[in-house]
Amino acid sequence: MPPGTREGILGPVEQAPHLDLNLLRTFLAVYRSGSFTGAAHLLGLSQPTVTTQMRTLERQTGRELFERLPRGVAPTAVADALAASVAGPLDELAAVAGPDLTATRRADPVHLAGPAELLCTRALPALAPLVAEGLRLRVATGLTDALLDELRAGRHDLVIATARPRGRALPSVPLTDEEFVLVAAPLWAERLRGRPAAELPVALHSVPLVSYAEDLPIARRYWRHVFGRRLSVVAAVTVPDLRGVLAVVTAGAGFTVLPRYLCQDELASGTLVALHEPDDAPINTGFLVQRPGTVDNPDVTRVRDALLADARTW
Repeated sequence: MPPGTREGILGPVEQAPHLDLNLLRTFLAVYRSGSFTGAAHLLGLSQPTVTTQMRTLERQTGRELFERLPRGVAPTAVADALAASVAGPLDELAAVAGPDLTATRRADPVHLAGPAELLCTRALPALAPLVAEGLRLRVATGLTDALLDELRAGRHDLVIATARPRGRALPSVPLTDEEFVLVAAPLWAERLRGRPAAELPVALHSVPLVSYAEDLPIARRYWRHVFGRRLSVVAAVTVPDLRGVLAVVTAGAGFTVLPRYLCQDELASGTLVALHEPDDAPINTGFLVQRPGTVDNPDVTRVRDALLADARTW
């Protein structure tokens, strides 16, 4: 090994008396948020300050830690090794030296995000008792990929995601399973009555399809999983909220595929009819994803625990 180097968690690195603790904190924030801007938001620093600190740390280690991308940064293998080494101790230190538990200020609002339908019909009712006890809540809706990017940037505390986040930077736990069901109003169900399941895909070509989006994500998955074929129709109506899709189909506009939890009351009352009940219905698992790092706000933990407990009944 060349003189002036040492072997450590990073491999051969330039000899340095120590790595500054503040630089390591900033490094971990960049690593977890995926961008200098996100780390700056998390730490209350300016973006140029974060950039300067990372350049300093890279000089001290003698290794490149992040690859600069058009949007954010990607950690190198060296950064992965450094994060694995320092994350635990830094989080423990932050927990010990964290917020003053004797402070009398009100807890910050908990920022929760996810699909509008699941939030409004399941999550928010489950959190109502905590709100009555003084919890402050800020809710945002959107698609999973965008919400997870915002979570990394520190804009949310918790996100209900429709897919497990990639990588290990975002801690997540399974929250709930959604079973998808093919439904239509009774007038359409009556016209299709008696047809074998194998004939349904062809028969439904003449029935208007109502969808969440133009690319028919839920319906396409149902067709592939249940019928083993591609769905080759164009939506008659698109509504970017499944509650709107439910309302339109219940009113008689056509057929759709919905999560069972969202239309179970209509199915029970007969205002919607399940056109097919396969033995193996498609299921999607939702995950509760938490902003990485130490939780400074105890209400975040309360919301997380309440959602996980209530989800057992969903």
